[in-house]
Amino acid sequence: MEFSSKDLEQFIVPLGFFAAGIIIGIIVEKIFLLKIRTIAIKSRWEGGRVIIHALKGVAFLWSVIAGIYLAILNLPIISPQLFIHVRLILAIILILSITVLISKLATGFVRLYTGRVLPSTTIFVNLTKVFVFIIGMLVLLQTIGISVAPMLTALGVGGLAVALALQDTLTNLFAGLHIIASKKINAGDYVKLESGQEGTLEDITWRNTSIITPQNNTIIIPNSKLASSIVLNFSIPSKDLVTTVLVGVGYDSDLDKVESITLKVAGEIIRELNDGKPPEFEPLIRYNSFADSSINFDVIVKVKDLGDTGLFKHTFIKRLQKKYKEEGIEIPYPVRTVHMIHPDK
Repeated sequence: MEFSSKDLEQFIVPLGFFAAGIIIGIIVEKIFLLKIRTIAIKSRWEGGRVIIHALKGVAFLWSVIAGIYLAILNLPIISPQLFIHVRLILAIILILSITVLISKLATGFVRLYTGRVLPSTTIFVNLTKVFVFIIGMLVLLQTIGISVAPMLTALGVGGLAVALALQDTLTNLFAGLHIIASKKINAGDYVKLESGQEGTLEDITWRNTSIITPQNNTIIIPNSKLASSIVLNFSIPSKDLVTTVLVGVGYDSDLDKVESITLKVAGEIIRELNDGKPPEFEPLIRYNSFADSSINFDVIVKVKDLGDTGLFKHTFIKRLQKKYKEEGIEIPYPVRTVHMIHPDK
């Protein structure tokens, strides 16, 4: 079959629309969105980055879809039935792309504002994504001519069966929502479980909660079990933590001098841990016992969080031992006095 020059001319306009769609898509992606991204960065509004990230690739796809649609409108030899099928395919692609776009926007803003308005957990992101895709699928089914009303009725009737089949999953889901709503345990808190395991709570998902231990291992616990457990939260009502170090000095020591030197060393370390800021809670000591070979006292300080506890004790013991040695203050060895009684006397 041969095509005349007149037949070829009929395809110039459709090809022109298709090419124009591709070119406009490239311009929007490479120039327009890039300028918007620059403006968003200068404005320092983090929501602008969420929008740019969501539109990446979608703008080009929409331009190509528009080019294809205009091209088939101007095709002289396309049958009405084929036109309907192509238009339906383009509509399906468009609905899917809009659903993905809205999902990216919604989850992006959820991630952005969790920790400010909502606790920062994955469960809200997953619920938002599922909700958007369910709405998108319903719109898609309605578009291709499948009535969603009978499906919704069937889902309502079968809801009880589904709930029974997914009982454990739903229990963990609602337990996770209950944990988040109570605001007693949040992502980033340092917690200790009833079993004795402890670490930083990393995330709460729809099924389980993950905790990172100080050894950089991960504890995964079902939400329902966590909700029914006794949990010690070191981060509320404040992440500041009071820690105590036991110290002993010799009986010949000047206790006023010991107190002054000890508080000075503790205060210097606390300021270093606070990036040079003066502590809100000044260190203090309390003498508490006459031991066998020393007078014992507690050094009580408040650190920013549990992670600073070990560092403070490490630095404090090193510096205090050095300072006591310079000042002639004795940290005695354990001593026992033994009286020997001769059996003949």
